[in-house]
Amino acid sequence: MTIHLAYQRLLAQLYEVYEPREAANIADMVIEEVTGQRKIERIVYKDLPVSGEQQKQLEKISDELLNHRPVQYVLNEAWFMDMKLLVNEHVLIPRPETEELVEWIIKDVEQSGNKELSLIDIGTGSGCIPIAVKRKVPQITVCAIDISDDALQVAKQNSLEQNAIIDFLHVDFLKEIDWNKLGMYDRIVSNPPYIKKSEEAVMRDNVLKYEPHLALFVPNEAELLFYKAIARFSQEHLKPGGSVYVEINEALGEQVIKVFTKNGFSDIILKKDMQGKDRMVKARFT
Repeated sequence: MTIHLAYQRLLAQLYEVYEPREAANIADMVIEEVTGQRKIERIVYKDLPVSGEQQKQLEKISDELLNHRPVQYVLNEAWFMDMKLLVNEHVLIPRPETEELVEWIIKDVEQSGNKELSLIDIGTGSGCIPIAVKRKVPQITVCAIDISDDALQVAKQNSLEQNAIIDFLHVDFLKEIDWNKLGMYDRIVSNPPYIKKSEEAVMRDNVLKYEPHLALFVPNEAELLFYKAIARFSQEHLKPGGSVYVEINEALGEQVIKVFTKNGFSDIILKKDMQGKDRMVKARFT
């Protein structure tokens, strides 16, 4: 079988469950991963043979994809801010919106003129946020916490691969007694669970079946649970003049602002993502 035929066969299978553009992107990723040949090489040398072992790999991957398993988990990798990160079912797949949050933090740090800062990431998952910040601002001291030991193992591996020195700690953030393990920080950032359980019905199978619910969902009656905890934590652990950055459910912008306002924060900014949805909040504590 040629590489061109292998690609066309995989693409035809993916059309069963994915939109054409997404199917093509996934097929490109898979063929490159299995054969080592980039798209341009496959176009120029479309008669390159695919080995029997590679065909078996493609069949196995195709079966997983047709069962809605995300390609990032199938390949155990995801791209985030020009970094190839390890991901598996213990961590969320990094999203483009979170890249925007990181870019906001980095821009603010650079404009402040002081890069000798400290930052903590609450609920780090794959470690994508603190690693990206550390790579762009090497002078910053970074701590990252998570309730999941499995997630922390993924984050630690990613930090090693990216040569980012980060202090990872196992912390149940909703237990305030665990806050005693933590210090004082100039920047606090979090992409916490913010999807209500009632929203499950409109979510895609590739998210519901495979991504960790612990990192996705909050009870319907407690949609602001993490934001309230972050605001209280920040009162005790944010240095004077420091800032908090959080990613939010697009429907909770005004409510999150009220949480920070009630807890004594000022200069609160609600920012939209590239799709025009309310997605990020920044708040200062003076």
